[in-house]
Amino acid sequence: MSRLQGKVALITGAARGQGRSHALRLADEGADIIALDVCAQIATVPYPMPDSDDLVTTVDLVKSRGRRVFAAEVDVRDLAGLEKAVQQGVSELGRLDVVVANAGTLNDTAALWELSEEQFQDQIDVNLTGVWKTIKATVPTLLAQNEGGAIILISSISGLTVELNVGHYAASKHGVNGLMRTLSGELAPYGIRVNSINPTNVNTLMINNPRYNRLFAGGVEGATQDQALPALTAMHALAIPFLDPVDVSNAVVYLAGEDGRYITGTTLVIDAGAMNPFKAPHRRTD
Repeated sequence: MSRLQGKVALITGAARGQGRSHALRLADEGADIIALDVCAQIATVPYPMPDSDDLVTTVDLVKSRGRRVFAAEVDVRDLAGLEKAVQQGVSELGRLDVVVANAGTLNDTAALWELSEEQFQDQIDVNLTGVWKTIKATVPTLLAQNEGGAIILISSISGLTVELNVGHYAASKHGVNGLMRTLSGELAPYGIRVNSINPTNVNTLMINNPRYNRLFAGGVEGATQDQALPALTAMHALAIPFLDPVDVSNAVVYLAGEDGRYITGTTLVIDAGAMNPFKAPHRRTD
């Protein structure tokens, strides 16, 4: 299928995980890709973040699908860097049609009053302010083209419900949904649609790492993901422990193309029933 033939899509956090999956699914549908990622470790993040080789792999995989790709190592906290990368990507690929603000992290789990100032600030700076800076760096191009477009913000069910011990993460994701709602109204007169996607746990290194495997396995030292699966599965009405990245990417494709042409201002939920009101609340992370 080629639902996005001739389009150019920008994805932040594209080196690995959900971001790479989004880039490949959009490329499968005919889009050329602007792939951005920090490719560096943030001190408060307890799992390995992507590196330059990961971004190169994404580039190679996009090219293997016959699509053009521009890639840059840039931190979403760096507005000037984002603006430069957007300008370079649009100059090389010719236009911009789809923006996927995907970059995000999850640092430590603790009660809100026990978090360090650095932990709280890093979470907000990347997950919320970084989304706003992505918007600020890309919307002028969409407006100048005057051909509409689609903006998709990757939030979380943590941005829609009560979450314990990840209050900084939940606050950032609630904020992303607030940005989406306001921006959808501001950009509707220009034919630019804005939506958010709110997944449950997604099987990436954000949850599949020693610290979170130990957490979900009840504190067992050296726990594997297999040992964490029962607790992860118990969070959902459907008998699955997590989504695969492509489950989110398929929703990105839907919202980016003609299939979603009249959808704007929505918080699309992909949660395997985790927010079912008849289920007891669980501690969870995305």
